[in-house]
Amino acid sequence: MINDMNGKRIIVTGASSGIGKATAELLLQAGAAVTLVGRNRGALTSITDGAPQSSAFVVTADLTEPRECAACIETAISAMDGLDILINAAGIIKSGSIESTSLELWDQMMNINLRSVFHLMSLAVPYLEQSRGNIVNVSSVTGTRSFPGVLAYCVSKAGLDQLTRCAALELASKGIRVNAVNPGVVVTNLHRSSGMNEEAYAAFLEHSKTTHPLGRVGAPEEIADLIIFLASDRAGWITGATVSIDGGRALTCAR
Repeated sequence: MINDMNGKRIIVTGASSGIGKATAELLLQAGAAVTLVGRNRGALTSITDGAPQSSAFVVTADLTEPRECAACIETAISAMDGLDILINAAGIIKSGSIESTSLELWDQMMNINLRSVFHLMSLAVPYLEQSRGNIVNVSSVTGTRSFPGVLAYCVSKAGLDQLTRCAALELASKGIRVNAVNPGVVVTNLHRSSGMNEEAYAAFLEHSKTTHPLGRVGAPEEIADLIIFLASDRAGWITGATVSIDGGRALTCAR
């Protein structure tokens, strides 16, 4: 399956860590041309160091800034001479309830998790139409189920799921597929970046074993495999799907 990516021209956002990093690494191994997008240039270049210069490109960008989104697409198109696949893996999580979520936190969550994805998708459409390419968005189990204490994150991911479905319907006539993956808890830096210390994170992962019916949390590579399948020609009749990959968590009631 991964051989389907040989020669494909792909943008991966959030490529400096976690699911985005795992996806970019697998794609480079498969012979794809990949533009890795993130804010940490050192982390990005550490991924591309061993790859051929003709197939690995780095763009540092703050995707909440519209001009940087536009520059990201333009740079990638110029470097790769076109675009076949856009993978939106950039995202953040912050804690907050309906009472404690400030407007600043709300806007921050929406801007990176939803607004920037919409902007990149809209900018990429003319190029994806030329290649009859596709888009894969990284959503979350929180897009399909409610969880307390992460209100803005849940809403942003639910919005991302609906963006995926609406765009899939609108772009089908152009031959562009749009899908999303909805992971459960995956071992990445996402929660650490939200301010969770190592002790709290370890306890969170241990507790998460009990909230996922398969009894464990996920690995970034597992999510990357599904992303690459949805982006591949083998998934050529799949569009508008939001695919759970969560150890069964979306099937459960709160506990």
